[in-house]
Amino acid sequence: MFCPKCGAPNDDNAWKCVQCLTTLQVAPPPVAGGPPVVVPNYLWQAIVCTVCCCWPLGIPAIVYAAQVNTKVVQGDIEGARNSSKNAKMWCWIALGSGIAVSLIYAAFMVISIGLHRR
Repeated sequence: MFCPKCGAPNDDNAWKCVQCLTTLQVAPPPVAGGPPVVVPNYLWQAIVCTVCCCWPLGIPAIVYAAQVNTKVVQGDIEGARNSSKNAKMWCWIALGSGIAVSLIYAAFMVISIGLHRR
């Protein structure tokens, strides 16, 4: 490739002229050299909430948690953060529901034992 301004020979994939520094073609995109993006996926929390607390509400937590790493690899960082936020929310909902149901069950058991002893 020859420079249109000065006529100097350049490599075919050069983006600037070696002699006059005229732009020959669009520069390559900068290489990302920063630290990798880390988005928490809450997968183990989702699994624990599903197994120990409330499985119907833990399933959406697992689904959202499984989406996080895939979206990070695809470059959809905002989508990964959204899935992470949803996974965390469903984990808390499953945990709270499991605790509430356990407390209600314990209260019924205490009341039924108290009534049975009379």
